[in-house]
Amino acid sequence: MRDNTLCVQHPHISRDGFASLAVPTYRASTIVYPDAQSFLDRKHRGPDGYTYGLHGTPTTRTLEAQISALHGAERTMLVPSGQAAVSMVFLGLLTPGDRVLIPDNVYPPVRNFCAEYLRPRGIAFAVYDPMIGAGIADLIDDRTRLVWVESPGSGTMEVQDLPAIAEAAHARGALVGIDNTWATGLLFKPLDHGADIVSEALTKYVGGHSDLLLGSISVRDLGIRKKIKDVLGMLGIGVSPDEAALALRGIETMAVRLAHMGRVSVDMARRLAASPLIEKVLHPALPSCPGHEVFLRDFKGASGLFSVVLKPAAAERLAAGMDALKVFAIGASWGGTRSLLAPQLIGQDRSVTPWPHKGPLLRISIGLEDPEDLWADLQHMLAVLAG
Repeated sequence: MRDNTLCVQHPHISRDGFASLAVPTYRASTIVYPDAQSFLDRKHRGPDGYTYGLHGTPTTRTLEAQISALHGAERTMLVPSGQAAVSMVFLGLLTPGDRVLIPDNVYPPVRNFCAEYLRPRGIAFAVYDPMIGAGIADLIDDRTRLVWVESPGSGTMEVQDLPAIAEAAHARGALVGIDNTWATGLLFKPLDHGADIVSEALTKYVGGHSDLLLGSISVRDLGIRKKIKDVLGMLGIGVSPDEAALALRGIETMAVRLAHMGRVSVDMARRLAASPLIEKVLHPALPSCPGHEVFLRDFKGASGLFSVVLKPAAAERLAAGMDALKVFAIGASWGGTRSLLAPQLIGQDRSVTPWPHKGPLLRISIGLEDPEDLWADLQHMLAVLAG
């Protein structure tokens, strides 16, 4: 071969004796075939066959299989973000004339997606009280194809009774999906409690280092998987093997990170509950959180995310208090090594269950810093809030 060809075609080398604990990062758009007939027959490789880089590489398939194992799922699909995981479920399972139910505590972009994208295209939605439990049966009509659950809820932390909701929905022919990002498959396994679909933002605890965007959809029924997978293919949605590689690295330490963050979050929540500036602590592990009994019944433990509601008098000094933070960073998202704190406006996102509190809500994500440094930082913020 001439030099130009030698530059393009890689030589074969032996891999005998080489074994690595790290999952290789397979970057590929084109998948090559050994002969012409194999290329012509590529559609017969099945849903798990390799046909084109967009539809999966050994790197992405490894992460999918690992998440499936955690959830007891038949298959998992990777998508570019947690929001994409929810949106793709809705697009894969709903058609014009159908209806979806979403809880009043749902992640705000999900509500916006229903109102601004689905509804103009003939797919209806209704919002329900997240604490409705088996009462969801009264809201399911002949058009309802999907009941969506988010437990604990975004910001407000209500723990929904998934088994009761799933039983009522299935009795009326509706599927049930859940956003399980808060717990991950380590602390709660929704498929074992009646859910048909589980979505997660792998951006959070699986990635674990605030440096990737990724989502997952896990199912037990291959028919559901095909509907969603077909939509992903038609829309040209895939994920980078580099993002999957970061998630594969993060998931190896997720159990120890999550255990530490959970212990510290419960401790911080209990300490904050004693502050005269705090009106309510919303942590599923504490009795003050709606759905605490369900949490004790169904969950293996706590993660690192919770919220506190400040008394109204603290609102006017909130900016100064947050600006005084030295250890906590101010930012969205959560689940990484760095502790975060972010204010949230809850009342404007509610339409069925009015938010009863007047003071601001602070969402707190515990990271891996020393707990006493975190507590000192929170104490300093509270002192500024107290004036």
